[in-house]
Amino acid sequence: LFLLLLWQPAQIARTPSQKCIVTSAPSQSPAGQGPARCQRHRHGTGAKKVTNKATLWYVPLSLKNVNKVVEVPPIQYARKEQEEEGKKRYEEQKLDRLETKQRNGDVIFPIINPDRQTKEPHTVGYSQSSLIHLVGPSDCTLLGFVHGGVTMKLMDEVAGIVAARHCKTNIVTASVDAINFHEKIKKGSVITISGRMTFTSNKSMEIEVFVDADPFVDEARERYRAVSAFFTYVSLSKEGKPLPVPQLLTETEDEKRRFEEGKGRYLQTKAKRQAQLQQAALQ
Repeated sequence: LFLLLLWQPAQIARTPSQKCIVTSAPSQSPAGQGPARCQRHRHGTGAKKVTNKATLWYVPLSLKNVNKVVEVPPIQYARKEQEEEGKKRYEEQKLDRLETKQRNGDVIFPIINPDRQTKEPHTVGYSQSSLIHLVGPSDCTLLGFVHGGVTMKLMDEVAGIVAARHCKTNIVTASVDAINFHEKIKKGSVITISGRMTFTSNKSMEIEVFVDADPFVDEARERYRAVSAFFTYVSLSKEGKPLPVPQLLTETEDEKRRFEEGKGRYLQTKAKRQAQLQQAALQ
């Protein structure tokens, strides 16, 4: 039995009019990492182009005790470089998870029917959104725990609502910064997915999304933080062209702090992508 622990997409591009085929390859790094790619087929040409790419990290659980993590069997590497690259990605995801865990004390109060008329547009409170979902059998694995993909879909929906309310335009997911699955979610739980705007640049916006689980059928367990992530969206015109993003108006000290933290992540990601482009140009 494997549990999805972390989902690290490199880039997302929506291509609704073209066929998307998901491919994967065996892990070449420690701790149950596996790459996945989505290939786009252009009609009439047969040409392929990678549109989505992600790294999924899993942990193996005992079949007899789903709360017990077991060791990952070692694998044989074709080249020494593959092992070193895998170890580097492993250390990076550990840092990502550590940073997210430090934020798990943050609370987003559910906003189901807010009076947005009293809030100023482009503020955090104006676009903040929540969704409540009862976890049913169709959401779960055979052992009664929520599929990671179900949670990711709900989180993306909430982040999209936040982005659309902020921009009042068409929006699209640009990337996701490490979806961290902190704890399993059981069938029968009520989950609250809440999102808030944290940062905006000229062309993109960052939305923080939390998933809190309330196992109300298990009276011994209190509400807990199950999943967290940062989504990046861009604003599009009716013709599908990028539009400027209205700047986020921060009102409280916490909002200003989160804005600066988001700016740091934005600059770090931008520098990393530029370095990757330069490296690719040299190869």
